[in-house]
Amino acid sequence: MEFSDLKICVVGLGYVGLPMAVAFADKGVKVIGFDICKPKIDAYLNGNDPTGEVGMDPTCEVGGEKLTKTLEAGNLTLTSDLEEIRSANFYIVAVPTPVNDDRSPDVRPVAGASEVVGKVLSKGDYVVFESTVYPGLTEELCIPIIEKLSGLKYMEEWKLGYSPERINPGDKVHTFRTITKIVSGCDAESLDKIAKVYEMVVEPGVYRASSIKVAEAAKVIENSQRDINIAFMNELAMMFDKMGIDTNDVLDAAGTKWNFLHFHPGLVGGHCIGVDPYYLTYRAQNLGYTSKIIQNGRLLNDAMGAWIATKTVKLMVQCGLVVKGSRVCVMGITFKENCPDTRNSKVHDIIRELKEYDIEVVSCDPLAPPEEIKKYYGIDLVDIKDVKNCDAVIMAVAHKQYAAMSMSDLRALFKPEIQQKLVYDVKGVISRENIPADMVLKRL
Repeated sequence: MEFSDLKICVVGLGYVGLPMAVAFADKGVKVIGFDICKPKIDAYLNGNDPTGEVGMDPTCEVGGEKLTKTLEAGNLTLTSDLEEIRSANFYIVAVPTPVNDDRSPDVRPVAGASEVVGKVLSKGDYVVFESTVYPGLTEELCIPIIEKLSGLKYMEEWKLGYSPERINPGDKVHTFRTITKIVSGCDAESLDKIAKVYEMVVEPGVYRASSIKVAEAAKVIENSQRDINIAFMNELAMMFDKMGIDTNDVLDAAGTKWNFLHFHPGLVGGHCIGVDPYYLTYRAQNLGYTSKIIQNGRLLNDAMGAWIATKTVKLMVQCGLVVKGSRVCVMGITFKENCPDTRNSKVHDIIRELKEYDIEVVSCDPLAPPEEIKKYYGIDLVDIKDVKNCDAVIMAVAHKQYAAMSMSDLRALFKPEIQQKLVYDVKGVISRENIPADMVLKRL
């Protein structure tokens, strides 16, 4: 395959696959975007993304207008028809890698994508996986599936690579095109070919990993490292709460040292940080090593939603409020700020725990798709403009719309007769300056 003959098929058109397909198409490469979900393809063709707000993909990288322009330019086609991707010669797999209820890896999406590729693969083709997995999974799981269905011998008739996705949803600065790409291949020839393909679109260039397993491991430790650091911050928040110290004040002070790492406490959800460490610990466990730090960090972070809810209830009691039958507004339900992605949102843990106290929870979010929230969480979102007569407020997600709210805006959410208006600021958005005398501000 020469670069002049390059035809890429991106398998999986979510927050990773869609921006990637658009990026390659913008460089003049013929790209086929494939997804098994026909309604998603139909929505994309109409300039919409059913996984986020209308006209917006979850990464905020593309948007409906940009997608439409790229499609009209002619280098990008989208399909759910398997036969239409048979003409490709460079397959990039970007499907989710969730976990099961017992926190074990759910490899069904990767296995399914391998079956898709195996059914259409031709001699001389390349296959690159981007899905986050534990070290060894790509070679152990995907190769046998592809070989069996294609009838082609690995290394001799087709070649494999791995290049982990690094997209940060909602981040318009660190995007697919602007983040250094880790690439790997099954041999020197495939590594060179794969690297040159990605170098066409990734501005900072690529890092050539020494093996596929090294590239797989690099991705899972990136997110595991962040998870552990946030877990440390969350543990500090629990400790400082006992001491009557504002964690944010402590971090501001400690952050004046040049080598202090700037992490903050909070909820850890989403499709990566809250999931990927389980892939690493699962693999280690199967090999006879039980994680000590990573696993405990995961347990601590997973418990934060319930801890915040319980702390809110205690504060309500201290403010003289009757908990049972009270009304609490939870602001934000996406897994992170300024992003419509709700997958594995830990805000739901707060809501669920509050309801255990017979509290009426009013949920609002300016970005979350209401239909998706209703379908997956059973929650009816309310416009914050319609929220009133609350006993307490939890600012769970630091959306810019919430950060811009004035004190009078916050006061309007409460019952007028409430003497101590409790606001629990999970993300430390609200400054203590100019807090009204009748408002109690608690920051995580």
